[in-house]
Amino acid sequence: MRTLSSFLGREVETQSGRGLGKCRDLRASIGRDHAAVEAIVVGRRGWLEHLGIAKAQRRDAVPWEAVVKIEGNRIVVRDGTEFV
Repeated sequence: MRTLSSFLGREVETQSGRGLGKCRDLRASIGRDHAAVEAIVVGRRGWLEHLGIAKAQRRDAVPWEAVVKIEGNRIVVRDGTEFV
């Protein structure tokens, strides 16, 4: 099991190696019994959002469903993944 904070700072890239930025935060929905991660917030704007300086913006996160693997210091998402 991983902690959510262990994802912070990891490089997010596509399967073909295109860098999308660093993981700055995670977006999740909170239910009665659990939390479900919905997206990985990336890049500079995501960092400002994490610090509370900027409001949540569209197009600064990738869907969690796009994650193919997590290895070492990187999170790999499917090629063709678009920001949401």
